[in-house]
Amino acid sequence: MEKFNGFPTGELRFTSVPDLFFARLLPQIDSLVELKVTLHFMWVHYRQARQAVSFNELLADETLGQSLSLLDEDIEATLAQGLQRAVERGTLLNVQVEDENGAHNLYLLNSERGRQAQRKFEAGEIGVVATSGAEVAAPTKRSNIFELYEDNIGLISPILADELKDAEATYPPQWIEDAFKIAVENNVRRWSYIRAILERMATAGREDTPDESDKSWYSDDERELIQH
Repeated sequence: MEKFNGFPTGELRFTSVPDLFFARLLPQIDSLVELKVTLHFMWVHYRQARQAVSFNELLADETLGQSLSLLDEDIEATLAQGLQRAVERGTLLNVQVEDENGAHNLYLLNSERGRQAQRKFEAGEIGVVATSGAEVAAPTKRSNIFELYEDNIGLISPILADELKDAEATYPPQWIEDAFKIAVENNVRRWSYIRAILERMATAGREDTPDESDKSWYSDDERELIQH
């Protein structure tokens, strides 16, 4: 057994897991493969703010593959088994959709938003969001907005995740990085402040950014916090 050297010093990233998982699901799960697949799916779901993840994308996940290889050499069959058990238990939802590339097995967390997304997939209102593992883009050196938020501010709530996705789709990556940097430098680690910076960049130009003495950028709540 390879010994774990412990968590490193400094700020650590955390993944949210619903309390109900520990109270209701964990006592019922009697399969290690189901447990590994379920926890890894939640990690992907919450860290990347993803509603649907394809079977092929999970199969191409090296971390999950390494984990499942400890149970069985046939990783694909083991993954399928873990997903099937999670679906049968009601932890995950499964939907099959087709496009010009063929059929895709998608999995969603059995939450209110997951159930809504499942209905939209089945009604044909939304298409495939994740295809084969070969087409999953490799990580880039540039941090995405979710990593920037967690590294500099804290945990991401489901509601905030939607705002972050909208911002990432609206503003250039460099603007987002600059906005987080300005917030850290001015010691105002709040999304409302970062959003205001991005909005000002869009209307007045990227060079129009605040310094610590410019309180016009702060909301009423932020001004009150600073004064105290």
